[in-house]
Amino acid sequence: MFTTLSRRTSVLVASSLVVATAGVLAAAQSEERRNPATEPDTAAAMPLSGADSGDTQRSGQATVDARPGDVAVCDEPGTDEIIEVPDAGAPDGKRPVWVRRPPGPDSADLPVLYLLHGSTTTHMTVKDAGVGPAMDEQMCRSGVEFVIAAPFGQEVGGRDTEWGDQADGEFNIETFVTEKAVDAVEGDNERPRSLRAIGGFSMGGYAAAAIPLRHPDLYAQAVSWAGYFKVDDPSGTFGDNPDAHAPDQLLDDPKARDIRFMLVEGQEDYTPLQEGSINGEAERFEKLLEERDIPVRTEYPEGGHTFDAWTPTFDESVDFLAEGWTDAAAGQH
Repeated sequence: MFTTLSRRTSVLVASSLVVATAGVLAAAQSEERRNPATEPDTAAAMPLSGADSGDTQRSGQATVDARPGDVAVCDEPGTDEIIEVPDAGAPDGKRPVWVRRPPGPDSADLPVLYLLHGSTTTHMTVKDAGVGPAMDEQMCRSGVEFVIAAPFGQEVGGRDTEWGDQADGEFNIETFVTEKAVDAVEGDNERPRSLRAIGGFSMGGYAAAAIPLRHPDLYAQAVSWAGYFKVDDPSGTFGDNPDAHAPDQLLDDPKARDIRFMLVEGQEDYTPLQEGSINGEAERFEKLLEERDIPVRTEYPEGGHTFDAWTPTFDESVDFLAEGWTDAAAGQH
């Protein structure tokens, strides 16, 4: 996806030294695409489009109990950690993951939200945007705590990765997200699919739709902030097989029918793609989901392609995720 900065140039900067990207991150943060700011406490009351997932939800779904105002994070903030995982396509052969955990021990019944950054930014952009404290607030309000895990999605050569596995095998970032990152974050406390969600911003919003559709046994929910739902692959990551990575071409797998989707698109977001722009992508994808009775909720906040717009939608987003995590028939709304 194109932006006002050269994706290749800024990725090279980020790749050369992850821990020294503060200046780049500050600039990229305002460039990171999308803007959410809708009414706060309306999401829980808003119905999902799509089928009653009580008919399609798979057996063995774990759930959690909501305790608004009475969870540990209300009294103590979450803790941050950077995990470095060996990965051949990353700078210095290690791919970092920012992990924020609520207070208390980890367990297999604590949900995880995997968060994917945009094309010219890193996992530290997400952290430095204040996502952790903002999500702590929403956890306290909703009464549902969860782990946040944001992997680094760039590669050593500075190409646009689209969070994918490169066709010639030089990097395998989708595999990292779906395998190594899950192992590093969850460890012995492997989560059931019902307690695992994936979200992302901009290019990460694209991947937050593509990856669960390609791996429907791993994720039950997806939140796409400023995503696009066709392939926009300026570096040719996917070679001559782009449709296998296009969310709008992956909706007919029966296994994907009960994935719950939330789409967020800023009213002033006209970030250009190779063809067209982000504007209208949420509406287009929503219709495709509705045609297949796949549960979807869509928000159109004021603003453009920045965290200033996205962060105000965290209340609706957490309400959406909490519904899936607490309801045995996730998506019955």
